[in-house]
Amino acid sequence: MIEIKDLSYVYPNADEPVLKQISATFPRENVFAVLGQSGSGKTTLLNCIARFLHPTSGQIEIDGKDIASMDELEFRHTLGVVFQKLNLFPHLSVLRNLTLAPQKVFDTPLEDARKQAREMLDRLGIGDLADRYPAQISGGQAQRVAIARGLMLQPRYMLLDEPTSALDAQTTQDFANWLTELSNVTSFIIVTHDLPFAQMVATHGVYLTDGNIQATGEVTDILNQVQQPTS
Repeated sequence: MIEIKDLSYVYPNADEPVLKQISATFPRENVFAVLGQSGSGKTTLLNCIARFLHPTSGQIEIDGKDIASMDELEFRHTLGVVFQKLNLFPHLSVLRNLTLAPQKVFDTPLEDARKQAREMLDRLGIGDLADRYPAQISGGQAQRVAIARGLMLQPRYMLLDEPTSALDAQTTQDFANWLTELSNVTSFIIVTHDLPFAQMVATHGVYLTDGNIQATGEVTDILNQVQQPTS
């Protein structure tokens, strides 16, 4: 379980906090959605959870541990991140993109890392992409490769930043089906403004507006609240 407790964040030289004492709980064995329009604070929240930003105040705990007190290896083994731009290494094959982190982080021998990577790609239905380069695969395939790379470190949680931003409608539907199946392996937190996609994959979530939580609970209930016409 990830717990957010009275979290605030103010960017340097800013007058107003982008996150304003928000509290939320993200359960395990779930696809959880962090929803909101651009500028609502959802990406800042992701960066705080991922420890790329240090909160101005408040606390974040993963399975009862304050993330600020976790060493880097333990933290990265607990939580993975796939950014909107994916950040695949363009000069490396798909297979090498997957084997690099286990070698660097866990000192996994190359042959063992290759075996694990091929098994991961096969399990995710993209085994045929192993010898291709990022420029040779589609946006949907690149999303899967980026998640496969993140899963090589076997994190308990994975954050996905705007995962459908480069996908067309059909690929988004396919990706949603695939992600739902994968949630049996890893707990996902999806940061997105794509409300239909969130409804397809997530069970629970929060909706941010101007750095505050406007709604929380089941995704269907959240969408009913935030999409109601104003009088």
